[in-house]
Order: sequence, then structure tokens, then C-alpha cells
Amino acid sequence: MAMIEVGLERQNFHPLKRKSALLLKLIAVVFAVLLFCEFLIYYLVIFQCNWPEVKTTAYDGEQASREPVLKAMFLADTHLLGEFLGHWLDKLRREWQMERAFQTALWLLQPEVVFILGDVFDEGKWSTPEAWADDVERFQKMFRHPSHVQLKVVAGNHDIGFHYEMNTYKVERFEKVFSSERLFSWKGINFVMVNSVALNGDGCGICSEAEAELIEVSHRLNCSREARGSRRCGPGPLLPVSAPVLLQHYPLYRRSDANCSGDDAAPPEERDIPFKENYDVLSREASQKLLWWLQPRLVLSGHTHSACEVHHGGRVPELSVPSFSWRNRNNPSFIMGSITPTDYALSKCYLPREDVVLVIYCGAESLFYSAFSSLEFKM
Repeated sequence: MAMIEVGLERQNFHPLKRKSALLLKLIAVVFAVLLFCEFLIYYLVIFQCNWPEVKTTAYDGEQASREPVLKAMFLADTHLLGEFLGHWLDKLRREWQMERAFQTALWLLQPEVVFILGDVFDEGKWSTPEAWADDVERFQKMFRHPSHVQLKVVAGNHDIGFHYEMNTYKVERFEKVFSSERLFSWKGINFVMVNSVALNGDGCGICSEAEAELIEVSHRLNCSREARGSRRCGPGPLLPVSAPVLLQHYPLYRRSDANCSGDDAAPPEERDIPFKENYDVLSREASQKLLWWLQPRLVLSGHTHSACEVHHGGRVPELSVPSFSWRNRNNPSFIMGSITPTDYALSKCYLPREDVVLVIYCGAESLFYSAFSSLEFKM
């Protein structure tokens, strides 16, 4: 009788052992899928991005010299959610995605400077001091960077409000965190960072101050192009002799996105919708002023959440940078720029597509459900 009981115990033990092993394998698969979709996929996708090559030899008369290359990243419209809009799970998910993408890009690509072209926050235009402090703390955690990498941010309408919502308190609050710097020069390259929300042209105090700052920047840029020691320019230090790169949130005036194309351009049904001046794009007048005052060689902007490349006056290219957030796009991206004082080259680095991640999760869920159902059936 005892021998029969031992035999039965052994018969029950082996199936139980097999089921436990299968369960451990399923848990390992779940862990592997999570690790891939929430961590490794960023390395796999961003690893494929490379800095564009740019001509580094400059000629001064008959003499050739090698120019330094600045590696710059440009991203836009991160829209960190605040305390009012969006579900807490949505906030957690989007911020994790952007943090992983940004930190992976820093580690793999090693940029020297990163520019964010406005709308860092989603609710800065109405957030309380406490909510603003919380948003800033989360931003600084997500977009932390080594001390040798510079991070520059321009204001967007969601950071300080549209023109009719903007006030001195909101502007100063933003500039206290991100600096009020309008002109940034490095490696012989000039960058002009514009508060485009303040270029409404109605003579408001903030608008008048912004225009005065740009006129001063224009004066300094013009002096750099003139003969050294010009009396009109005074004795102060001169800027590098290089046409600037203009950075702002609102795009310069264009009628619509009708001429935009590509995977990350606006959807076809939206491209012919006319843009509203001082809301979707800058006004014609403000755009002409910027081009006349600054004479940029390149313009980069955000705001539309979609990609577009246009040429102003047939010679000044502008690139609208798509949103960096999966909340606004299925295929976010950022721009990589190799820039010298006389030339530049740009390329786009796409982040993981959210629909691909969802397909992987759905496939893993189906596999897990089938295996678990089979396990229950055997039990």
C-alpha cells in the first residue's frame, strides 16, 4: 500500500515540476518584453542615428583652414503635463518615454549643446507657483545632463501663455529657470534665441522690450561683419564673423503646411488649412523684421508638432521640428546638426514608434494568454 502511495506522489510531482518551469519561463518572457520595450528599444533605434558630415575646410583668400564642428541637438514641444490636464498614468508614461529617449541620445550621440524650441511645459501659462516648481523639478530630472553639455531653452506659448495671456511675472518666472539669454556664441557660431510669443507688434511693454533686445543683437551682428575697430561699434568685444542660426518657438510666416511632406509632416487632411498669424505662425511683419534684422542662414522652430521645410525669400531655409512627445505624435524625432561658422548639415533622428511598441506588447500578451490557458487546462 505504501509503495502505491509513493508511486502516485511521484506521478503528481513531475507534472507539477513541469508546470512550475513553464510558469517561470512565462515570467522571464514578460520581464524580457518589458526590458526591451521600456529600455533597450531606445538604444536599438537611436544607435542607428549618425551625425551628418559637414565641410570643415574654409578658405580665406588662398589659405585653407580647418573649422571646428559643433554637434547640436534640436528638439521641441515636450509638453510636460501639469496638475490639471491629462491622466496621471498618461503623465507617467510620456515622461518615462521622453526621459529614456533623451538620456539614451545623450549617451550614444554625445552632443555638445541641446536646444529645446519651446513648449517645455503644457500648463505653464496658468500653473500656480507650487505646480510650476513641481514641473521644473520633473523637467530637470528628465533632462539632466553632464556639466560639459549645455542646455538652452526658448519660451513657447504653453510656457508663458499666448500673447493675450503673457505677463511679466510668467516671463520672468520662465527666464529665472532657463535664462534670458538672447545671443549664444560657441566655436565661432552665433545662435539667436527669440521669444517669439512677444513679437505680436502691438507695442505692449514685453513686446517693445523684446524688439529692443533684437535690435541690439542685430547691431552686434552687423558690427561683427564690419571692419574691426569701426567707430560705430564701440570698443566692446565683437561677435564671431558668422551669420546666425535663428531659434524660436513660432515658425516664421507661411500660409499653411501645403508644401510640407514626409512621414512626420502634418496629416494630408490638415496641410491645406490656413495658418492664423500670431497664433499658428508669426505675422508677416514680424517675420520680415527678423529676417531683415538678423539675416540668419538657418531658422529652426517648433509649435506645429509636425515637420516642415520651407525657404524664405528663396534663400533662408526654415525647419519646423516635430514634437518630442509621444502624446503628440506616433513617431517623435529630433534634429542633429553638425555646424561650423560657415556651413551646416542636418539630419533627423527618429525615436521608437509607439505603434511598434504596442504591437510587441499585444503579441507578448497573446502568447502569455495562450500559454497560461494551456497551463490551466493541464492542471
